Amino acid sequence: MFYDHKINSRLLLGTAGYPSPEILSDAIIESQTEIITVSLRREGKAGASFRTLLNQVNKKFLPNTAGCHTVKEAVTTAQMARELFNTDWIKLEVIGNADTLQPDPFALVEAARILTQDGFKVFPYTTEDLIVGEKLLEAGCEVLMPWGAPIGSGQGLRNIEALRTMRAYFKNVPLIVDAGIGSPSQAAHAMEIGFDGILLNTAVAKAKDPILMAAAFRDAIVAGHHAYRAGIMEKRDMAYASTPIYGLADFN
Repeated sequence: MFYDHKINSRLLLGTAGYPSPEILSDAIIESQTEIITVSLRREGKAGASFRTLLNQVNKKFLPNTAGCHTVKEAVTTAQMARELFNTDWIKLEVIGNADTLQPDPFALVEAARILTQDGFKVFPYTTEDLIVGEKLLEAGCEVLMPWGAPIGSGQGLRNIEALRTMRAYFKNVPLIVDAGIGSPSQAAHAMEIGFDGILLNTAVAKAKDPILMAAAFRDAIVAGHHAYRAGIMEKRDMAYASTPIYGLADFN
């Protein structure tokens, strides 16, 4: 449940960098996602045809403020996206470092507060920092989207213990791993530790077969969520026989 919006798929899929519009459309359909992220920066001469394509797949739009480095730039981009895509949902990015694309926590919280007061439902791209998470919730966010690793790096969950702590600390807050997921197994791992969804783009868009990769992520995320709900066995330091030795027949 994201902002009172019930979803069945826990995969949120980006729309940038695909080999062709047709492959993008097929990957969206194959993934069974219900939410697709779109960037205002895709809007140019081909903007109208791009929006037409996205409208045809009939998914919920989550515009983003990708590439924004200041509060003013992010807020302005969000307001333009609301008019263009007719939605009050926004994935908020305020980048603080050009090399790592790490979010600027101070600008992120300020922009989130401005946007929530303006009626936006903000999905903030953040780190696994608990204090930043608390400030974003105080600013009006109802969802947190910590990175697994830098955007587009494919490194997976670089700080697993911090993400586990975040999950335990924000027990009733929807948490989505956003950025850094490069393989279905990494996505499944995030779901196994209790995250509510995965937002990704590059791992599907740049795959040799994006459509097949979309299906792989779809299934991995479902499997990881089922495993979390079922209860994964704890690791042990020593072997533990699945068949007890007591009560076995003695053939001597």
